[in-house]
This record gives sequence, C-alpha cells and structure tokens, in this order.
Amino acid sequence: MKSKIFSPGILFGMLLAGCAVAPGGSAGKLDGPEFWSWAQKPVMGWNSYDAWGDTVTEEQVLANAQYMKDHLLAHGWNYIVVDFRWYDPNPNGVDGQLNRTRTGAQLAADANGRLLPAPNRFPSAANGAGFKALADRIHAMGLKFGVHMMRGVPRQAVNAATPIADSTFTAADAGNTGDRCPWCPDMFGAQNNAAAQAWYDAEYKLFASWGVDFVKVDDLSQPYHAPEIAMIRRAIDKCGRPIVFSTSPGATDPQYGADVKMNANMWRISGDFWDRWRSLNSQFDLFDKWVKADVAGPGHFPDGDMIPFGRIAIKSANGGRDHRSNFTPDEQKTLMSLWALESSPLMLGANLPDNDAATDALLTNDEVLAIDQDALGRPAQRVAATGGVEVWVKTLASGARAVGLFNRGATTATATFDLASAGLNGKETLRDAWTHAELGVFDGNYSSQVPSHGAVLLVVTPKN
Repeated sequence: MKSKIFSPGILFGMLLAGCAVAPGGSAGKLDGPEFWSWAQKPVMGWNSYDAWGDTVTEEQVLANAQYMKDHLLAHGWNYIVVDFRWYDPNPNGVDGQLNRTRTGAQLAADANGRLLPAPNRFPSAANGAGFKALADRIHAMGLKFGVHMMRGVPRQAVNAATPIADSTFTAADAGNTGDRCPWCPDMFGAQNNAAAQAWYDAEYKLFASWGVDFVKVDDLSQPYHAPEIAMIRRAIDKCGRPIVFSTSPGATDPQYGADVKMNANMWRISGDFWDRWRSLNSQFDLFDKWVKADVAGPGHFPDGDMIPFGRIAIKSANGGRDHRSNFTPDEQKTLMSLWALESSPLMLGANLPDNDAATDALLTNDEVLAIDQDALGRPAQRVAATGGVEVWVKTLASGARAVGLFNRGATTATATFDLASAGLNGKETLRDAWTHAELGVFDGNYSSQVPSHGAVLLVVTPKN
C-alpha cells in the first residue's frame, strides 16, 4: 500500500498551592498547547526501572503503589509507571546492555500487533485485558498510572504484516526495517507516513482504553526523532484521554528545545542517570544548557531523570548489583536541591517498601518540594561559580527567590550569596528549606559553610 508523507509558613502554602502561570511569568491561562495543562507542575512519582529493570511484576508494582499511597501521596507523589519491556513473558534482567536483551523473543500482543502486558507477570492482564485492571486499582488509591514504550512498531508485527486497527494498513507498511534501536531488539522505527500515524493512533487508543495517564517513550531523543515525536503527539491528542508525554533517553540536544516543548511535557537532559557522583556532577552543566535555551515552563520541563535513592538495582543490571544508593547524604541533598531549583520532574527509582526513615525524610520535605512545584515553573540560573562553589537562583511565583549554595569540590568550602545577584535590594529574610530554620534578616550578602558535594537551600523574601 502507498502511504502519504507528513511534513515556607504562609510562603510555603503559597508555593505549594500556586496558580497556573503562563510561561512568561504572569498568572493566568497557560500560553501554549492544551497538553501543557495536563502537567502544569513537574510530575512526581515512581518508575520501576531503577529497581526492577525489565523484570517488574504486577505484585511489585502494587506494593510500590501502596507504599506511595501510605507514605508519599500526601506530599504530592502520585504517579506509578511500569517501565521497559512489560510485554516480555521471560525477561532476562540484563536490560540496556548492548545486544543482550532477548532478540527474537515472542512478545505478548493482540491481533493487531499491539503489545500487551505479559500475563504471567501481570495476571490481571489475562485474556487480552491489558493494563485496565491494574490501572483501575492504582486509580482507586488516588494515584495515576503510566507505562514505558519503545518508539516504533514491533518487529514481530512488521514481519507478520499484522493489520493495524481501524485502518487499511498493515504493520509492514508502518515499520522501517532499516531503523533499529542499538540496545533493544523489540521494535523497528516507524516510517514517516500515514501507515505509521495509523499505528500510533491505534496504540494510543489502546492505552487510553486502559486508563493510562503517562507514557515514557524510549529511543526518541538520541538521536532526536522529530517525525515520530510529532506522530506520538498527534496520536495522544486524538486518543480521547490526557496522557502526559515524556521523551527518553538523553541527552536531548538543546537545539531541539523549541520542537520538543511543543510536543512533549518532559524530556531527558542526560542518558540514564545512576548513583555516581560524576553523573550528578555533570547534571549541573547540562541543566545550565537548558536554562540558557530558555524553553522550560509550566507543562514542559527538562528532566534530570530518575532519583536513585533507597534500594535499587535489584534486577536492573545497568545499575550494578542489588544495593542501597551510593550517594552520600550530602549528595542526596544536593540532588534534591538541584532538581527542585530546576523544576525537574521527580521520579523515584527505589523499591519503595525498602525505604528507610532517612530516605523518606528527603522525599517528604514539603518546603523543598514546594520549590520544585512552584507555579511559575522557571528554572534557577547559575549566578556565581568559583572553584567548584556555585550559587543558583530561582524566581518563585510569589516574587521570593529560592537559592541553592552548592559545593562540587572535595573539601568543605564557604559559599557566599550576593543578594544583588538575584535582583534583591534592601533587607531580606532567609529561611533554610531543609532545616526549616529562620536564619534572620540580611542585607548585602549571606555566607555559609557547605560540605563537599553538599548543598544549602534557601528561600529569600523581602523583610516586609
């Protein structure tokens, strides 16, 4: 068949509850596409990948959902996302390692080639029921449900030329056999044609029928697959349900910022992010590139990737052997401070039922979370950097500033914040968002000792 080608205190309450704000900074209606309104603030949730790789089961998903409901939901965490290859009945747990996933695996699918949850791993998906029952249970907890998907068309569907639902095309018309992901053998890329659009339309119609609220689509951003991103956008917009769209992996090149913000709610700034200082250290400069690109705002956010705290890599080979996070307490505070300042989505990777009190304390500090969730959605700017000591400043919807003092060096250092660098004049009150301590009134500058790889996170407001 021929196909057409497509071309703090009261302040804290204000921060947490903030109204919708246009990208330019004024309160009111969002100035952009409708889908921005589906995730006006950065998504907060859990994703199965860091703990379970491609092996997660329904039981494990529900255990993490229950923990979120019981311990984290009251603090804003509400997305549960099933990641990577949920359609393989016998995953080998060596996800992401080149050419080591199950080439030629028979994947669970419907008569139209659309992939289905493997029922031996997700019993409620038996008899072609898909994720509907699991999504319903998660929704009943007051949570939202998401899935991971590779871009393109399943190779098994292309090879069998299965009919595409609600169209006259087959999967063979939609798949591009010359376009193959180098690290996952499940899919061919999609052609840039009407058949491929029909494929994506059918896929997202199915997701909508299950009650999917979020989709992370992999192998889209490195290199940047603009035609497929646009097709997915169109398919979501036609599916009848608001589905938050996350592109992965990274690094997404900032040159595509104008395009990705008009198609997706969030996009990765780096490759897969794990609990290594060198990786966290590099995120500072990657975030800075996106600040300079000036494309972030409510509903469209650069994504620092998942938060590898707690117990991770239980079955996720890329993260190493089963362990608790290698990040030190100071490094964990640095990560949360930086992500909050940059309005990054917050997606947890741990097996949540194994969380300890220290981990939960990091994840339930409402003053820190309010900085991330600020309605203005404006990322912090780096205003000073000397010898590994840096100052980042974020303007908040209330007119206050959130200020991060960071020490990327190997020894304790003094960080000094010059209030004028944040456009502040006169006397200002400072509050430590981590300790909830009122630090007093300052005029001119403020200095603090910051431990190696550590952070101080402040909220600065005019005295009156």
